[in-house]
Amino acid sequence: MGYRPGLVEAIRIGVIGLRRGRRFLQILSGMEDVKITALCDIDQNRLDEVGDKYGVCDRYLKYENMLDSGIDAVILATPFFMHAQQAIQALRMNIHVLSEVTAVASLEDAILLVREVRRSRGKYMMAENYCFLKTNEIVRKMVREGVFGEIYYGEGEYLHEIRNLFYDSKGRPTWRFFWGAGRWGDLYCTHSLGPLLEWFDERVVKVVCLGSGSHTAPDLLKDDTVVTLCKTESGALLRIRHDVISNRPHLGRYYSLQGTKGCYEAPRGLRDTHKIWIMDYCEKNEWKPLDELGEKYLPEHWRKFGKDAERYGHGGGDYFVIREFIDSILQDRTPRIDVYKALDFTLPGLLSRYSMYEGGKPVSIPNPRDF
Repeated sequence: MGYRPGLVEAIRIGVIGLRRGRRFLQILSGMEDVKITALCDIDQNRLDEVGDKYGVCDRYLKYENMLDSGIDAVILATPFFMHAQQAIQALRMNIHVLSEVTAVASLEDAILLVREVRRSRGKYMMAENYCFLKTNEIVRKMVREGVFGEIYYGEGEYLHEIRNLFYDSKGRPTWRFFWGAGRWGDLYCTHSLGPLLEWFDERVVKVVCLGSGSHTAPDLLKDDTVVTLCKTESGALLRIRHDVISNRPHLGRYYSLQGTKGCYEAPRGLRDTHKIWIMDYCEKNEWKPLDELGEKYLPEHWRKFGKDAERYGHGGGDYFVIREFIDSILQDRTPRIDVYKALDFTLPGLLSRYSMYEGGKPVSIPNPRDF
């Protein structure tokens, strides 16, 4: 069915990919303005299990058949190398798309995706849930109100050892082996880069990327740790670290920010906390907890729906991704993370491997608005 002008009925949603997709279904099932009408997965047993749990009768092994079932919107919770083509298929039918990260796995797909979004009456949004985390939203509002002064440096790190996901139960390589451990550069950068780019409100124009070499698992092509330096339009500097191989505790949400009037740092580990230092508010060498100003700068949607959101995954981020997508359809407006922002978040990491190929040579990042 797809685009319906003046939509007043519940939005009919299909979900493809029922491992990650289960989390979205849990959220959707509690919303009154949507109806889960179709599910798709390559595993019939999983399809039946999830379909029975949520009372969804329309179940498909083929994505094309689900698109033909009369849905208004689709959520793509499949491996990320499938996202672009699946999004394009839906948009051609004027079906709204919420795509898991990352948006694309090639520059060619990025160009095709932008052109299809422009042509389609369906809306496109990328589900970068870390942008909607409570602390990241507070810092975003503080930045916009000038609390940190002019911001010029930021850091984001995603450190999550997942080598067990590179192989299935029979020891066969999974898609993550080829795409997560079999590629140079930082293809999965949006969790770290996305929130920073929302704070800076600009795009990356140039990257330099270097790796640590392979030490923990020498059979893998990917370096244990990869660091990408990003230069923005205004000349600000961002440092992104990605590591899914090293033996260490999980640290998936580290950020820092430096401005002319203050700075912010996320916790790194044991008994650490979100902290700020602001001129004229803190003593010269004294951190203060972000919570002291958190209530003042908490966005309205977190005040209204925060308790509900925190019942679900990723610190409430998953809930607000879904809520933003649904509201953009109901209100007929551009989603917060539209195709251009999605590619601003994705392309620096996707193209960082070309810098590694050249020993750290700077690589320019195209502007998706020019595609």
